[in-house]
Amino acid sequence: MIENKTNDVDALSFEKAIEELETIVKRLEEGKVPLEESVAIYERGEALKRRCEDLLRQAEARVEKITLDASDKPKGTEPLDIG
Repeated sequence: MIENKTNDVDALSFEKAIEELETIVKRLEEGKVPLEESVAIYERGEALKRRCEDLLRQAEARVEKITLDASDKPKGTEPLDIG
């Protein structure tokens, strides 16, 4: 079920947000939603999209790359330079 509130989006996990976003896209693509409701669910979809993008950026920031020593053996990890 799609709620019209956008303030609860910040509490959603990536999986829940993407699932709801996919539902919204499907409903809008079907074209069977009244105009007013279309606008409301589109706005929620935008909030869900931002949430997913934020969560992906956070995940990317935590990705670590493996560092190798002189003999190409793993010696540890360091933060991934995404800049």
